[in-house]
Amino acid sequence: MTTLNTRTLEEKSASAQEWAAWPRFAGIPEVDANHLVPPGRRAVIIAPHSDDEILGCGGLLAQLAELGRKVLLVSVTRGEYKQGLGSQPVFHVPTLPESREASRRLCLESVDICRLDFSDGIASNEEQRLSEQLAALIKSTDTVFTAWREDGHADHEATGRAASFACVVTGARCIEVPLWAWQWLRPGDDRFPWERARRLPLDESSLAAKRYAVEAFNTANGPAPEPILPSHVLSRLFRPWEIFLV
Repeated sequence: MTTLNTRTLEEKSASAQEWAAWPRFAGIPEVDANHLVPPGRRAVIIAPHSDDEILGCGGLLAQLAELGRKVLLVSVTRGEYKQGLGSQPVFHVPTLPESREASRRLCLESVDICRLDFSDGIASNEEQRLSEQLAALIKSTDTVFTAWREDGHADHEATGRAASFACVVTGARCIEVPLWAWQWLRPGDDRFPWERARRLPLDESSLAAKRYAVEAFNTANGPAPEPILPSHVLSRLFRPWEIFLV
């Protein structure tokens, strides 16, 4: 069973209007997909659960598809139990066909998908095994994107720690992606490493592709009694930018 950092459930995220009105947000340096994943490099997206790669990096993936970059999508957990953002936990089993369909909707042609089959709620004593498995998949020339190590969700943080260590071992570049943090983070929060933040602008085409890809995960959006991804949560992830920690 997935455990959550209590701040996730007790704190309220800022609205899109609050982010737009925060003066410092405009000062976050912009970055483009070509800089994040230079020519000849492969992007490795290490997702705690099988839809997180689209929720956190869907816009980036759409842009990498246009650039013709090779991509490896790694899903760490089976996703057999995933905590919804409402009052009740719900079962969630994103299927491999859903993942492939989401990739197709992003026009990713050079993509491989790998599932590591860990149980939801990664135990601390499993992190070394996870890191070893990730290191076996990562090349020194890869750019790795993984969950932020302080994201506020146990699986996300365990994945981030294991992936970061695997990058140290292999020499790959590691970039962290806040995802669950958008459910509790507010402008100016000093728990967030703003100095590491880079903003990837998403044009209408990239944002539309991200939305379309997320819709491929029917098990996340329904028909569960209480969807894992209700509309107010999706609105926080469908903004015209994605943030990466370099």
